[in-house]
Order: sequence, then structure tokens, then C-alpha cells
Amino acid sequence: MWTAVGCGSGNESADPGKPVVEDPPEAVQPPAEDSGTPDAGGNLPDAGGEIPDAGTPPVDGGSDPVPDAGTPDSGTPDSGTPDSGTPDAGEVVVTIPSSAGWEFYGRQQGGPRFVYGVSADQGGNVWVAGGEDGLFLMKKGDNTLRRFTLEDGLHPYGIMRDGVGGPPPGDKYLKVISVAGGPSGTVFVGYEGKPPQKGMPTCEDEWDQSYNAGREPIAAIYKSGDADKVTLKADGTLKVVHYDIHTGPNKVSREMRGREKLCTIHRIAYDPKTQSVWFGGNHGFARGDAEFDGNVPVACFDPRPYTDKDFWWDFSCNGLLEHVHPAISGAPAPGGSAPVLTDRYFGIAVAENGDVFFGGQLRSTRFRYGTNGGNYWRAQAETEDPPYSWNRFDIWEDKDRDEEWPYPTEADRVDDHISAMSVTSSGDVWVSSFFYGLARLSPNGTVQTKVMQDLINYTPAGNGKPAQAPSSAVAVDPQDGSVWVGAHWWGGMTRLKSGEVMKYGTNVFGSQLVNGSSVSDIQFDRSGGKRRVLVSFQGYTKKDGTVVPGIIGIYTGD
Repeated sequence: MWTAVGCGSGNESADPGKPVVEDPPEAVQPPAEDSGTPDAGGNLPDAGGEIPDAGTPPVDGGSDPVPDAGTPDSGTPDSGTPDSGTPDAGEVVVTIPSSAGWEFYGRQQGGPRFVYGVSADQGGNVWVAGGEDGLFLMKKGDNTLRRFTLEDGLHPYGIMRDGVGGPPPGDKYLKVISVAGGPSGTVFVGYEGKPPQKGMPTCEDEWDQSYNAGREPIAAIYKSGDADKVTLKADGTLKVVHYDIHTGPNKVSREMRGREKLCTIHRIAYDPKTQSVWFGGNHGFARGDAEFDGNVPVACFDPRPYTDKDFWWDFSCNGLLEHVHPAISGAPAPGGSAPVLTDRYFGIAVAENGDVFFGGQLRSTRFRYGTNGGNYWRAQAETEDPPYSWNRFDIWEDKDRDEEWPYPTEADRVDDHISAMSVTSSGDVWVSSFFYGLARLSPNGTVQTKVMQDLINYTPAGNGKPAQAPSSAVAVDPQDGSVWVGAHWWGGMTRLKSGEVMKYGTNVFGSQLVNGSSVSDIQFDRSGGKRRVLVSFQGYTKKDGTVVPGIIGIYTGD
């Protein structure tokens, strides 16, 4: 089997236009499905040409139109324990909108300052990703939110590989940036990895680059982030099971020290049919076992290599299998090999048969998990291997290119910057882009149509730049198949319904949110059999440091 191998280093958090650098492909046999020699690697150049102005908001100086795992928290405490529910000094009091068919919940109802995601479990309870403020819950029938933090058992860090499995030393960092409802009372929670110290590598790079630099890696950084399964118990406390997304030593042929790559989890999707939890991360994507109980056998710390009998070591020990990416190669350095490029998997959509669509910064794929009868490794090969270039989708095409080889140069590349995905009842897939609006794909990834500013004109033309349609969320309504689209900045929401374009702007949400806040997530509560659309407005920080908090909107109208 030919596999795209090598997971080198890059600066995932510093620049959304610079994807991770990896090593060139090499033939290996499973389970060394994605190994690599650590790359001292610097950053890749930008995608080439002018990056479209996606309606940059007044966030953190207004310099970054693509969220960097949620950068609008800048200028706020990083302890994860700031007060919530009551506006703090330096916060704008957001007027809670009033509109037919809508309910809204903000700081006045106990919500967080910044809202990164919203989801409902199968019991109708609403869970909110509140950034550094933590995880929030509004139980079915309630109208206020309850907050959970590290003190309540949230576990945004993995365990050490010392034979004991204790927590990493150092301060713990909490930032909840994604949620996906599971069984009643349960939610899957994604975290951002700990920001590096000044001049130090990111959580993705710390494990490898510290080795290359001849120093001890900082566990508080490389073990940070990942995901939890959180269940509300009858007494109101939490049961928390952590997914430590890594691979142990001597398991991957070219990463014999072990692998620590995925740490920031941008999106999560739960598939009850296969009991899978799918994680879209900074470097690639991974699968979790939704029934994982968190018990890690002592044998999991055995440093011996895989054998045929313990092929599923990762799954039995960590409750997961990691990781995959529809990577491409970049232009080689003079006298060097071509690097492999991958980053930022914000798009996840589960197909009816258990396959999963994943959308990244550069390429997207249909991960053929259900097609292959739950064989993760085979599905990985059909995303990564050279014969399957047809399964690496270039939705907003690179310039003047028809084939994957020779790979695009910096000047040729047009990165897709996928922000979300959603499957229709026919098996087609709607895809949103932080820069380019919407596209609709057939089940095999063929682009059927692209919807730009003629339907969702969020950012008007001006200053010599064309109008743009940056979209940060898309979701297909299970009730009528209509498509709900969230503006990345400056536009509210659009709904495409039976040929009609319906705008939800300042008349619904108010100017405070529409004129600056990104729609960070759109999901549906499927527990009651009636329409219940969940929308999160992220909130933002003005250039003067003033915070405009986010809100949660719930729509139950026609």
C-alpha cells in the first residue's frame, strides 16, 4: 500500500494562510499509516496572490479574516476562569434581540463572552462552546445557562507516557471551541491547544521541534487540547472521558518516539449509527469510539512495537484512531523534496452510509469509512494514496490545473479554506468557505454549483476589491431541506429555501451582531421532531479592546 506519510512541522496557529509542512510520500505497511521524520520545517509561504478580503471585522486589530481556532479572545484572561453571565468591565451590553420565531440567550442569561459553537444532545439539552469561559449547558425547558470549567472536571490535556498516565506538569489551559451533542445528557467537546510561549513552537510542533532542538519537550503544550466526552450525571456533576489524540512510541515506523500532532479540534460530528465521534483538527482528522469509557489498561504503556495481535493498540488504549488528511505536495525547496501540505479541518459531514466528508484548508475528501465496512485503514488509503487523487477534492480550483501532478506551486495555489459541510437527503454536500461562499458537491465530490455574491452578498465591493461572500457555517435543515448559511463577518444569515433567498440580518439579530460578529456554528436539535435551529454568534473584540459578547439564537419558526 502506498501511503502519504510524514507528519512534519508547521505553524498552525500563527497564520491561516500557511498550512503545515510534511515530508514526502514513502511506501509503508499498516499500521504505520502516516509516519514521518520530524521536519525542522519553517512555515510555508502564503497561498500566492492576494487573499480575498473576507469582510475583516474589528477583531484584534482586524487583521485576520479566518478564525485561528478562535482568536477573538485576545486581550482577555487566559486562565479559563473569568466570570460569566454578567457583563464585565470593558464589555458592551448586547441588546437581546426580539423577533418572531426566535429565542436569544446571551450574557444576561448566563452565557459566555465568546460563543464558538452550539449543539443539542438527543435529549434536547443545549450545549455551548464558550472559549476560555468553558462549557455551558441549558437543560431542556430552562432559559438560563450553567457553566463548567476545569474545576468541574473538564480535561483539556492528555496523559503522560511514563507508565503511570498522570496529567502533564505545568499550568492547564482551557478553551472550548467545538461541541457536538451525543446521547441524552452527553456532549463531545473540542479544545484549542495551549498557545506557545513567545518564540516557542505550537502544540502541534512542540513534540518534534523540541527534539530537533535538543531539549526536553514541554508537556503542558504538546499534551494540551484534544477532546472530551462529557456526561451530566443525576447529581448535576460531570463524568468526563478524555480522548488523548496521539500515537504511542514504537507504533509508527518513522516516528518511533511516538506522534503528537492533533491538538486543536475545530469541529466534531457524532454518528450514532457507527458509534463514531469524528474530530476535525489542526493537522488532519481522527475517529473516536463514542462508547470509550476512559479506562486505559497498563498494557497501553508497553513500548514494544505492534504485532498482528495488538494491531488495534491505539483504539483500545485511547478510544481513537489517528490521523488522516487529503494532503498535497508543495513546490520543493532547491535541492530538496516536495513537502506535503495539510491543515485546518473545519468541515465534517456524515453520510447516510457512515462515510464522512472532511473539508480542510487545501483539500477535502470523502472518507470511505462506511463504504469499507468500518475499515479505518483502508479508508485512509483511499484518501491519501496516489491512486486516489480523485478523492482529494480541489473545490475552488488551483490556477490552470487539471491534474494533481506535478503539484501546484505557490503561485498556482488557491486554498479552499473550508469552514463547514452538510449532507443533503440526496447525498449531495453543501460546502462553505471562509473566503469564497458556497459550493454544492455530488456524492463523489464533483462540484455541481457555486453560490457567490449574487445570492449571499455579505461584503460589498469597495476600495478596488470585488464583493465577497465569506461563509463560516452551513447546515441543511432536516425538516425541509433548506440550506442555512452563516456569514463569516458582516452579514447575519441567509436561507436558501425552494428557490427563495431569505435574509436574516439586522432586522432579526440587531446591528451589534450583524455588523461585526461571525456566525460560528449552525446545528439542529433533532430530539423533538420539530424544527429547532441552533445558531451561535461568536462575538468579537474591538480595536480599543472593548468586547462585544456573542449570543445563541434558537429558531423554531417555519
